[in-house]
Amino acid sequence: MKPTSIPFLFLVLLLISVAAQPQTSASELELGVAAYKNSHYEEAMQHFQKATELDGSNIRAHMYLATACVRQYIPGVDTPDNLHVAERAIEQYQYVLSSDADHEQKTNSAKGIAYLYLNMKKFEEAKDYYQKASGFDPKDPEPYYSIGVIDWTQCYQPRMETRARLGLRPEQNLNARVPAQLAACRELQAKNATFIEEGIDSLNKAIDLRPDYDDAMAYMNLMFRERADLACDDLASRQRDLKAADEWVDKTLAVKKEKANRAPMQP
Repeated sequence: MKPTSIPFLFLVLLLISVAAQPQTSASELELGVAAYKNSHYEEAMQHFQKATELDGSNIRAHMYLATACVRQYIPGVDTPDNLHVAERAIEQYQYVLSSDADHEQKTNSAKGIAYLYLNMKKFEEAKDYYQKASGFDPKDPEPYYSIGVIDWTQCYQPRMETRARLGLRPEQNLNARVPAQLAACRELQAKNATFIEEGIDSLNKAIDLRPDYDDAMAYMNLMFRERADLACDDLASRQRDLKAADEWVDKTLAVKKEKANRAPMQP
């Protein structure tokens, strides 16, 4: 045998030995984590999927597979492939919610599903899962904030469409003296009142839990302006809500200034 044949034979035997090693859920999980850290998300998904197939009770594998899918999902893109990735992530998160996963895993799964539904514009489903997240962790202000943002979105879009249809400029209020505008205002009020009140309540809860939550304060300003524009023929309510909105602007600016003063000086 030629001397060069010995290393070659050793290499062949080594490869056979490696190939013969049994795959385990733990080993596939480890390979998936390594791929994920190197931003090889498609490869990571394959390893995490294999880990769940080898051990369906491996909750970490389901969590990691969902997370890798979310990294592949492109918000706002409604192509079949992209929506399939979102649904795949939701399926994994749903498994975690129905399992004996720990408190943190269930909270993150509920928030993960809510995030995906929000970006798929399935607003009511998103709110449902943010509420589930609040149930798992009542002291977390972020789900309450997110519900408030969704409520504002559900109010703002139809109101802007109505104002555009009526030819109103940004500085113009819905005028109760114009029959068409009064009718439109009352229709919007009936449609949006629940969203407005739920949004204000949710944002208040977020701020109670995080008193310097300036993003929530900014949306409080917007929610009160939504309510003010739908006061219809109640001028006193309109003025009261606009005053409250201005006060939330002042609070937001004050908190932002305080945070800036607390921030460490950059070298």
